[in-house]
Parts: sequence; C-alpha cells; structure tokens
Amino acid sequence: MNTPNRRLVIVVRADPVICGHSGEARNLAEVALTRGFDDVRIVTWPIDVLRAAHLPLKPLDAVMPYSDGITVERPTGVGDYKVPDGRYLAGLTGRLVELFTDGVPTVAMSLYLTPHATVVADARRVAAATGLPQHVTTIAEAVGSDITNVVRSCVESEKFGAAAHLFSTYLSNETCVAVSEYTKEIIIHAAAEIDDQHGTQFAPQCAERIGISYPAIDACQYTNLDDGAIARALAARGLERDRYVLFLSRLSKAKGVDDLISGFARSHSRNHTKLVIAGNGPEAVALRAHATSSLAADQIVFLDDVDDTEKPLLMAGSAAFALPSKPRPEFVETFGIALVEKMLAGGGPVITCQTGGIPEAVGSNALMVPHSSPQKLAEAIDLAIGGMSAAELRTREAAARTYAMRFDRNNVFDNLFTGLTDTLAA
Repeated sequence: MNTPNRRLVIVVRADPVICGHSGEARNLAEVALTRGFDDVRIVTWPIDVLRAAHLPLKPLDAVMPYSDGITVERPTGVGDYKVPDGRYLAGLTGRLVELFTDGVPTVAMSLYLTPHATVVADARRVAAATGLPQHVTTIAEAVGSDITNVVRSCVESEKFGAAAHLFSTYLSNETCVAVSEYTKEIIIHAAAEIDDQHGTQFAPQCAERIGISYPAIDACQYTNLDDGAIARALAARGLERDRYVLFLSRLSKAKGVDDLISGFARSHSRNHTKLVIAGNGPEAVALRAHATSSLAADQIVFLDDVDDTEKPLLMAGSAAFALPSKPRPEFVETFGIALVEKMLAGGGPVITCQTGGIPEAVGSNALMVPHSSPQKLAEAIDLAIGGMSAAELRTREAAARTYAMRFDRNNVFDNLFTGLTDTLAA
C-alpha cells in the first residue's frame, strides 16, 4: 500500500446523525480529494453510541456512500463498563494518536468543540510525547450548540473550570472558526462574561483569532434537478408539485414546528395544500399529537425516512419551505443549512425568522416572520401560495439560488484551507 502524501482528518458526529454539520463534514471531505489530499478520514462515534444518545438518525440504508479515498472510522471503546462514557473518548483519542504519528502530514479538523476539539488536542499532546515525528495542523470549528448549550451552562452555573477548558482548547488550534458572524458574537459575549467574573482574557483573544467559515454545502446535489425525478418522488409520497408546504429538519422545540402547525391550521391555504413535516427528533411524538388535534389534521403529513437523495426533490417540489426557528435556552439557530439547501433546490419561497444566524444564510431572499407567531406564519404561507405572480416567484427563486451559491462546498473549502496546504507541503 502506498504511503499517503497528505491527510485530512475530520472529527465529528457524522452520518447517520441528522444534522447539517454531519453533511458539512461529508462535503469538506469530498472536496479535499480534489485539492491534493489523498487520504481523508472521518473519525466519529460507533452507531450504538449514537443510538444510546438518542440523537435523531437517518435509516442506515439511506446514508449515501462516500467517494473512494474517504474512510469513515468508528473507534470502539477502550475498557469496559467501569469506564462510563470516557472509554469512547479514549477510543477516538487513541486512533488519532496513531494517525498523527505515522509520518503523514495531516490537517485535523474538529466540528463541535465539545468533545471533538478536546479529543484532537489530547491526541496531539500525546503524539508529541511519544517523540515520534509528527506534522499536524489543526482547525476547530465552533457551532451554535457549543455556546448555547455548553458555555452558557458554564456561565449560568459558574463552572469556571469547564468554560476555561473549552476556551483554552479552542484557542490552542492554529485556525479557529465559527459557522457564522452571529456565532462569533455569542462566543465573544460568553467569553467576556467569563473574563468579567474571573479576570481572564479569553474575549479579546476570541475577537482577534476567530474567523468565519460558513457550512459547506454540495450545491450540485440541489441544482439542475430532473423534473421527472421530482415527479416520481412526489408521486411515491402522494404529493403534488406546488401543493404542499415543507418543513425538513430536526424535530426539536427550537425549530418552531409547533408554531408552524398552528399557523398552517389558521391559513386559507390549508383548504387546498398539505403541510409535510419531514424529520425526526425529541419532539416527534408531541408534534404528531399537536397536529392530530389541529383544524388541519387531515392535511398534515409526517415523514421520518427521507434520505439524502429524496431531500432535494421534496424541496424543489414544494410551494414553500418553512423553518420558523425560535431562540431557546438550549439552542439558537446559528446558521440554517436547510434554508440554503432549499434556496439551491428552487421551488417556492422560504419562510423563516430572524433568529440567530438565519439572516446570514438567506440574505434578503426569505419571507421573514416574527418567531413564535402562528398568525404571521399563516399570513406568510398564504402570501407564498397564491399571493405572488408566477413571474415574481421565478425572480425570487433565481435570486435565492444565486445568493446560496456562495455556500457551495468548493468555495467554503478553498476559503478555509487557504495557506494550510502550502504549510503541509513545506
């Protein structure tokens, strides 16, 4: 077997997890193969661990294959039941140490700081301690839940040590990025709170060091879709083109699906249009019950088995796409990957809220409504369905797609990796 010349390792909660950042990892990996990396590894968690964590998962047989040259590794735990949780971190760390000390120049990227950036930092420290040759450059990408979930709880419960560990680990990377300007702002704000409480200096370092790297999306998967394929996909689901409103994301409280159900039930469009709710998550049972009790119960369809091939077809065939995300203590939408995917796929307008980083994802190409407002959602649905001329809809569709192309995975990869490949070659 030939020794690789250049390696990319991405540590992430990867497929089959239903999360935009698992798709981002796939997209960065695929582009890396065209940018001089001849060994690309996605190092992630065993399937049974993902299931035990109750993360929303795609059906395994619906996960798209990766290109040749991309290897997905799921290290098993080290130790037995007497090492709760930590045994899987030990498995990830141990495998990374092996990759970092085999002589191949490597870029290691962590998506989610907790715990992936910690795993990479620990592996790098251990690799250095072995005395073996190593050439490792690291990138850490902070996503919204790193701050709204982890750091926020540290600030509120005054867990200084945990917050200091996260910030120092993040800043120990050569490249620190956030998935949106909004994400960077909340990182700096949280760091400033820690600084004010304890006299540290994390906030100015974050302000200086953190760059922006928007999520990488495979535009080709969503553009130039075949009309016949769209028609077949809709027919298989009993749907008609331009006769349904689509929600497609994780079913959690922050996504505003409860408001969408209530808003759809108030709309005039419910008399001749369906609401399709595609996805899975912790609120699935409650949302089905809410839909059943609504005035539009007969017009609401739930899908929990949409795969990556069907997703763009359902998006393209919809009369509107709604993601009425709202800020919650545990999560704030820091970008809105599904919105960009929809704008690339075409079809009817996007309906969403000015929550978190969503304005960065959509620009001026969405019907914006206040969050937590079923009545405004109803009005937006009626405007999208029947309230615009065909010409206006076509103009909006073209503008949305043009805007969304800036997030194509090739553009994002090149912006993120500028200078890194030259460093590896040195």
